[in-house]
Amino acid sequence: MKVVIQRVSSASVTIDTKIVADIQKGLLILVGIEDSDNQEDINWLATKIANIRIFGDENDVMNLSVKDIDGDIIVVSQFTLHAATKKGNRPSYIKASKPEIAIPLYESFVIQLEKELGKKVQTGIFGADMKVLLLNDGPVTILIDSKNRE
Repeated sequence: MKVVIQRVSSASVTIDTKIVADIQKGLLILVGIEDSDNQEDINWLATKIANIRIFGDENDVMNLSVKDIDGDIIVVSQFTLHAATKKGNRPSYIKASKPEIAIPLYESFVIQLEKELGKKVQTGIFGADMKVLLLNDGPVTILIDSKNRE
């Protein structure tokens, strides 16, 4: 699994002019799923995301997690994170899982993140044409690949 984590002051997801997710301070997470992803990837990423210390403490040092600040999370499916761009100018998405594989993994990821966070996680709608609005705080943007645990 690949994720892009963005620390936000606010974020929302709109589908057909209807707001389906809306948060203030917290994280916007874009998640891309490939066929080799499994529950181990989900568990590792959910724990990492819930505990990653990217929010400022009283000295404005990034020492607090989203759990520590009681922040919120929006998770949005993003198959384009698996774009292969080596050849030509049209990206290939062959590494991205098809919906029949990706949807159960995506749903499991959201559930595991809720367990780690101890509260509801908001989402977009898998496969929908979404408009994502965010105010990136910092800006802080972190890329994590569960297959490359550095």
